[in-house]
This record gives sequence, C-alpha cells and structure tokens, in this order.
Amino acid sequence: MAGRVPPRQLAFSLPHAESLSRDNFLEGPANEAGLALIDAWPEWPNRIMWLAGPEGSGKSHLAAIWAEDAGARSAAANGLTADAVPGALATGALVVEDLKAKEFDERALFHLMNLAREDGAYVLFTGREVPASLEIELRDLRSRLRAVPVISLLPPDDQLFRGLIVKFCADRQLAVDESVVSYLATRLERSSAAARQAVELLDSEALRLGRPVTRALAAELLRDA
Repeated sequence: MAGRVPPRQLAFSLPHAESLSRDNFLEGPANEAGLALIDAWPEWPNRIMWLAGPEGSGKSHLAAIWAEDAGARSAAANGLTADAVPGALATGALVVEDLKAKEFDERALFHLMNLAREDGAYVLFTGREVPASLEIELRDLRSRLRAVPVISLLPPDDQLFRGLIVKFCADRQLAVDESVVSYLATRLERSSAAARQAVELLDSEALRLGRPVTRALAAELLRDA
C-alpha cells in the first residue's frame, strides 16, 4: 500500500547484571595490590582498611569479593547514620562504599570507627580519594581516618583494559571480534568507566538500529560522541 511506513526498531533498556565474583575479576598490575589485600584477609595489617582509586578501577568488585568471604554488610557512605551503625556492624565486617568529601555524616563515621575498634570488627572503606585529601571538621575523625592504611588502585594497563572491554561485552551477551576490541582500546580514555560506557552505547545502538556490533558501528558512534 502506498505511503505505508515501515515499523521502527525499538530499543528497550534492560538491566544487565555485571558479575562481581572472584572468578570474574580481571587481574593486572593496576589492581594487584588491592587483590592481594582481599586475599590476605583476615591477616590484614589493620582491621580498618581503605581502597582508593578512580571511578571504575575495581573498588566495588574487590569490596564485593571481600564481603562474600567475610560475611560483611555494605553501606553507602552518604547514607550512613549514627543510629544505623550498630546494625551495620552486626556481622563483624562492613564495607563503606564511595566515601566522598562533604558527602557523609562525620559523627556517624566517628561512631562507626569507635565501635568497630571496641568490637574488633573489620571495615573496608572505598573512595576515589585518599583520607588525607578529605576535608573533615571533626579533628578526632580526621586523625583516625588519616591513620587508616590505604591501598591504591591504578588505571588499567593495555592488557587489562582490553580484558575489561571483553568482560563488559560478555556481561551484556555481546559477541564482538578482535577488531572491535582493538578499535575501542586505542581510542577510549584508559579507564574502566569509559570502557563500560562505550560498550553500553554500542549495545543500545546496535539494538536500536538492528545491526551487529562491528568496528564500523563503533567508529560511527565514537565519531559522533
């Protein structure tokens, strides 16, 4: 029939679970110190430790591995309250995720560190910054945090970066060949976050356009980004 409009491919944004198991953690020089810390538990140099690193460097993945091993609960730093501290430490181990300057309750954190010390509990902080760089008004808390040993994660090297691209594609059940991986690896910012965003974009656009994920599609999307 004249004037008939062909149906348009619709893309639905479905959740894609990223595996955070020990078997799916990609090891490399950038994260070996962090992995060594997790594997050394409970023989830590201090019962309270800090994992620092840029966005997407593997902090949450390492914390999830440790939480599974230690039976730890997890709490977002910006949602922790003094009243919630005893319950958060109930299992004797706690992950406090994404601690950022001026985005947490200082008194709650001070209470947490005091109670953890009294109870002999383990606490793993994660954050993009190291404790010494945080602006903290409570002098005692500032002193306590700066005494916490820090393990730093670095941006991925080339081999690890390529492995991350492949992993993010596998998490989304995308079949890609080496040409796609090489193209992305040489043109993206060398960070896990950039790799994840690029794979998400490739996946959604391939679905919307009804096209396979190819080097040509990657080139089109990165050129237009």
